[in-house]
Amino acid sequence: MDEVLVLQGILFFPVTPFGADGSVDVAKLSDHLKTGIEAGPGGVFVACGTGEFHALGVEEYAEVVRTAVRMADGRVPVFAGAGGALPLVRQYARAAEESGADGLLLMPPYLVAGPPAGLVAYVREVVSATSLDVIVYQRANARLDVTSALEVARMPRVVGLKDGTGDLDLLSRIVTAVRADPATGGPAFQFFNGMPTAEGTQLAYRGIGVDLYSSAVFCFAPEIALAFHRAVTTGDADTVQRLLAGFYHPLIALRERVPGYSVSLVKAAVRLRGLDVGGVRPPLVDPAPEDLAELERIIARGEDLR
Repeated sequence: MDEVLVLQGILFFPVTPFGADGSVDVAKLSDHLKTGIEAGPGGVFVACGTGEFHALGVEEYAEVVRTAVRMADGRVPVFAGAGGALPLVRQYARAAEESGADGLLLMPPYLVAGPPAGLVAYVREVVSATSLDVIVYQRANARLDVTSALEVARMPRVVGLKDGTGDLDLLSRIVTAVRADPATGGPAFQFFNGMPTAEGTQLAYRGIGVDLYSSAVFCFAPEIALAFHRAVTTGDADTVQRLLAGFYHPLIALRERVPGYSVSLVKAAVRLRGLDVGGVRPPLVDPAPEDLAELERIIARGEDLR
């Protein structure tokens, strides 16, 4: 298997700022990326779930990816989200490649639920349309079993699997099978915790050998996210439990009040920290005033606990 880009550390999933006229605000995006990259992530995943990939046209998407590549300036790898119907995902993949991205995070096809064999065929079609490294994101209507995960992992340029199903029993079997198979790159193949507010489940994921995770909190409070990451990786159980109990679990409870809050709360938190990145695009909704007030209290508590 060809040498692949190995990611380490905490992964930054930036939001996509929108201006008063509803268009992508490149200046605010640049500021957001600058702050996040200077905080020291292991990679930037732009125009993904937190970045409202579902709401971006191809030209907007290309502009967002170009901006991320420019701001990263080779210091950290840049992966771009892609997904949806096959004709569209090919367009997004080409746009990401032409914009200088290092890889793709391949999200599920839109709406329809197919069997694992159909998902394998979908991934194969996308991989054949790009020379970029691909990380496959399984969640919602895109779920692999052990056999199909092996098929996907053996494909050229598929370098990782991000899990948003939370099925740790199945994922443990997938991790074991893939890492034992030399045709997948073995131990070099990367697995990611892709659950919403991943810190809440990261201790469990580490227990089955999945150390990498996406951090939405890094978008608005990198100091809290990094404190948690240090505590997890160094075995500082007291700090882990303090941050879980006082910050992450209350944030998760707030997130679960309204569908889509996993994105709109993050964007609101970026605004609360001083950068006006605008609101979310429909069908998502911005947080209610009382939820914003609670979000502000949770962030303040997290700052005190780190």
